[in-house]
Amino acid sequence: MNSEITNQLKEKYEAIDQDYETHLEGLLHGKPINYWDYIQTDALLNLQIQRTVFPDEMVFIMYHQINELLFKMILGEIDQIAKESKVSTDVFTSKLMRISRYFDMLTSSFSIMKDGMDVDQYNKFRTTLTPASGFQSAQYRKIEFASTELINLIDKRFRDTIDRNSSYENAFEHLYWQAAGKDYKTGKKSYLLTVFEEKYKDEFIRFTKFYYTNNLWTKFKTLPKESREDKELIKAMRHYDYTVNIKWVMAHYNTANHYLNIGGKTAEATGGSEWVKYMHPKYQKRIFFPELWSEKEIQNWGTNI
Repeated sequence: MNSEITNQLKEKYEAIDQDYETHLEGLLHGKPINYWDYIQTDALLNLQIQRTVFPDEMVFIMYHQINELLFKMILGEIDQIAKESKVSTDVFTSKLMRISRYFDMLTSSFSIMKDGMDVDQYNKFRTTLTPASGFQSAQYRKIEFASTELINLIDKRFRDTIDRNSSYENAFEHLYWQAAGKDYKTGKKSYLLTVFEEKYKDEFIRFTKFYYTNNLWTKFKTLPKESREDKELIKAMRHYDYTVNIKWVMAHYNTANHYLNIGGKTAEATGGSEWVKYMHPKYQKRIFFPELWSEKEIQNWGTNI
């Protein structure tokens, strides 16, 4: 064995108080890796459990599972930026471009679901999904928290009245997506929102506390002045913002409209949310990097589609 590699292995195991020769001996008994074990193919292909007999429900399940895998990839890239104490321009740009490519893929892939299911089948199997909803994707919420300052995710109606130093609890109660299941006059929340918060609220608050100063927008503002003024990097930031908050949302909106707006009558979402006003970007004007857009662009956000 190459002596340099041998020495490196010894150093590796000594650093964690492990016996180098014992680990070498263990290699004698290990079996070679293969594709199906490494990718866990059998487990992966057995994660699709239908609630009905309709074949197109399988498309619906797998498509959403693919989305969640891509969300995990996105969060992994953001995490690498967030945990760099002093992120370099090259690293920031490289990771941002990866994240954008993942969202480009997500956006373009919506045609799979939009044109890949029989409308009649969908409107039958969807009744068995109540009250579950794609609204309840915790990973997507985390992507939002990790992309921008919390103030930019506040419901547009309350954005000017929420102090940036407001408690996380108060900010959470005014996040834009609360509008999908909350009556602001009475404070009553829908079952969809209630069970979602019961499972994830504490986790979300912990997550936002870390990303309060480590989100993509805040990290961008720590880059050198020449980097923050670099036209290509600004273009990439705007592309990500526009892709997530307009193109991705509208692809989702148009797909929902394809299946739920039948004969001019809009059906209620499975979770009971007012999905039209909740999803369409022109109502909430969700913008991750508002300072990179002109006043006119912000005013027309989501209207010229």
